[in-house]
Order: sequence, then C-alpha cells, then structure tokens
Amino acid sequence: MISIGSLNIKYPIIQGGMAIKVSMAKLAGAVAKEGGMGVIAGTSITTKKLREEIKKAKEIASGNGAIGVNIMFAVTNFFELVEAAIEAKVDFITFGAGFSRDIFDIGKKHNTPIIPIVSSVRLAKISERLGASAVVAEGSNAGGHLGTDLTSWDIIKGIKEAVKIPVFGAGGIVTPEDAKKMLDLGADGIQMGTRFVATEECEVDDKFKQMYIEAKEDDVVEIMSSAGLLANALKSPFVEKILNGNPDKPSECNNCLKKCTHKFCVNDRLVRGHSGDHEGGIMFAGKDVWKIDSILSVKEVFERFKPIFE
Repeated sequence: MISIGSLNIKYPIIQGGMAIKVSMAKLAGAVAKEGGMGVIAGTSITTKKLREEIKKAKEIASGNGAIGVNIMFAVTNFFELVEAAIEAKVDFITFGAGFSRDIFDIGKKHNTPIIPIVSSVRLAKISERLGASAVVAEGSNAGGHLGTDLTSWDIIKGIKEAVKIPVFGAGGIVTPEDAKKMLDLGADGIQMGTRFVATEECEVDDKFKQMYIEAKEDDVVEIMSSAGLLANALKSPFVEKILNGNPDKPSECNNCLKKCTHKFCVNDRLVRGHSGDHEGGIMFAGKDVWKIDSILSVKEVFERFKPIFE
C-alpha cells in the first residue's frame, strides 16, 4: 500500500501512458481493477474522446486502484487535455516530454495528484517544491521519448535520496526480478509500459504485439523524434530511414506539437506502427522488450508481480 496525495494504492505499479492510443480505457481499467494505477494516453485524442475513455476505464476498474491520464507537455493542447481530464474526475495526471510549472497549481485547486516524469535530481526537487504528489524517475532504457542518457538504474538512487515524496522507477522493468532490483535501489514503486503492451487488453494490432515477442536484445535503437526528443524504438524500415537522415516528409501538418522538426510526422508514424505496419511505422519500445516471450492478461501480469510488493 502506498499513499499518493489522497489516493491509497494497493500495488505501486503505474502502467505507463503510451500514445498514440496504445494505453486506453481497456488496458488502464484492467490495471486499476487489479489494484494498480492505470493510465490513459491523452496525447493526440480529442477532449471528448478523453472524457469517454476515463469514464469507460472507471467502469472497468469498479472502484479499485486508480485511473490516471498521461499527457505530453510538448503537445499544443496540453492544458485543454488537463482540464478535460480533471472535469472527468480522473484520479491523477502524469506528464513528461517537457515540464510545466502551472499544472501543479491546477492539481492543487482540484485536489488532483500531479506526477511528473523526470530524469534528474534537479527536476525532481523542483517538482516536489511545486507540489508534486510523486515523481516517476525515467531512464534512457525506457520506451518512447527520453529525457536523459542515463539508465533508470543510474538515476533512481539519487532522485530517491533528494526528495521525500514517493518515487517510481521507470525503464528496464519487464520481469518481477527487474521490479525487485528497482525496489532494492530505493524506489517506492515502478512504472511499466512495454510489458503492458504485450497484454490481451492493450488495444493495438496483434502484429505490433508480435513484434515485441520476436524482438531481440539489439533490436531497439535510439532515434530523434520530430518532437525534438530522443526516443527508443524497434528497428524497422522507416526507423532505418530516420537513422539515415532521409525519412519521408509529411504531406500535411495539423500542428499537434509546440515544436516540431517537420522531418516526419511522429504522430502518423506511431499510428501506423500500432496498426501493425512494420514497413512504414514507428514502434516505440523499452530496451528490455526482448525479455517478453508471451502475451498475458493484465491479471496474469499482476499475479507475477504481486509477490514483490507483499
């Protein structure tokens, strides 16, 4: 049991927020139902859709665990999504890909715990001072956009020692042994994204899940996202184009990001990847994805991890 703001969480496992439309109501609700913290990816969906997903997730959770929303600070409608999530009575909000000071006052006003994703002692301390209820310490071994070249194993101890609020370790956690290692280093809990993609409840194409299962230890590479951030992704023909400096440029742009290199549309390419398009898509993944060998139900994942926390 862990307390985060006014929340009491049975199992301190945050299911990482994964856009675009990877972690939605079905997955987040199932995680919360097991006593964890399910997270809906709010990035690149409408405020109406976000409200609907929060409602669905809460119905699935049936009063267990907690339902949160993750929003990239890099998106242009960040605060609109924050307001929509709060109006829908979300239990907590996580955010990364940039840093907002204003969101903490919004959280305090509505008694909504704010949990920033950080990669340094400095940002963890600033977050605590501004009113963060907890922080996620994420390293370079995590999937998706990154904020440091140090792994989660490198940063967790320093961040935990620097703040008094709960610290969740993120990056490189796929097995119960990984979780135990993170807790032994001082983390109060863990955040996992990659492991939850390979679950029955994750609403992505089965081909995408199969890419995770078939991944080898050297199949995850670091790319520069059009959001201007480094990111970990599975090797693919389009990722190879990015690495070679000649990705296909988008034919149109809806200005979804505050800053964009316009070298390719990361939104479009992630959607293609999640739809099973290995040729033209981007498939974000943590560096330890190779440890996954089967698709499990969320309940089965929790059965494996529960003993670590009991």
